[in-house]
Amino acid sequence: MENKQSSTSLKAVIAVLAVLLVGSLVYIFKLSSDTEKVQTVLTTTVSEKESVLKDLEELKATYDTAIAENTSMSDELIQERDKVVSLMAEVKQSKGDLSAFKTKMNLLQNKMKALMAENEGLKKENTVVKAQRDSTTVVLNESKKYNEALVGQNDELAKVVEKGSKLTVLNIQSSAYKVRSSGKEIETDKAKRTNMLKISFTIAGNEIAKSGDKTYYVQVIDSKNNVLGQKKSENFDGKDLTYSFTSTVKYENKTVQVSENLSGKNFEKGTYFINVFDKGELVSKSSFDLK
Repeated sequence: MENKQSSTSLKAVIAVLAVLLVGSLVYIFKLSSDTEKVQTVLTTTVSEKESVLKDLEELKATYDTAIAENTSMSDELIQERDKVVSLMAEVKQSKGDLSAFKTKMNLLQNKMKALMAENEGLKKENTVVKAQRDSTTVVLNESKKYNEALVGQNDELAKVVEKGSKLTVLNIQSSAYKVRSSGKEIETDKAKRTNMLKISFTIAGNEIAKSGDKTYYVQVIDSKNNVLGQKKSENFDGKDLTYSFTSTVKYENKTVQVSENLSGKNFEKGTYFINVFDKGELVSKSSFDLK
């Protein structure tokens, strides 16, 4: 009887242990299943975050490229780029659902597409404007060169006219004379007999020269380097000119013969030099000898 009771108790214990074992196995299975689900959720969340961040990086790179082109939209592009950078920071810190961030990212992407289209339009307009400006610059440069050429030609022409309008003094002739008390003039080449020099020159005709009274300064220098005659001085452009006499003629664009007498005494033997000046400019010269 006792053996039968012991057997019954043992079976009861075994049954209880069996139930506990089955319960433990069910719990372990459920725990393992939940862990796998959590790992799957975490893996999915990390993958989505990386995908969102990658899209945001590309969006930022697009803005950086457009900003570097320095168009009139640069300020607006910088503001939108900063929004992308701010969203990237939020995504990196998030640990849960990313749907809200994806919605913001889609809005930023749509805004970027609109801004890029507008920026491209502006770039094309700028290209057209630049081409027109370059064309205008070329035309202006050509006009400037043409005007400079005309100015240069006018300057050269003015110089030619100025040069051509100057009067030419030719054929300086010098003769020594002995003038008697009766007024008779006897030509000589002896210094001791000379008491007057007769000096003449020709002013050539010039149609484009300015007509009117013309004064020349005549300088006669003897063999001792002395200026003969009046020995007066005039200053031209800071330089003094000592002259023997002046000769003023009425010039009417036709050839004019000029003749002047220079009286004196104690003429030196040797070579005499005659210089004719138009104000301070030497326009003709000659020389002669007395024995």
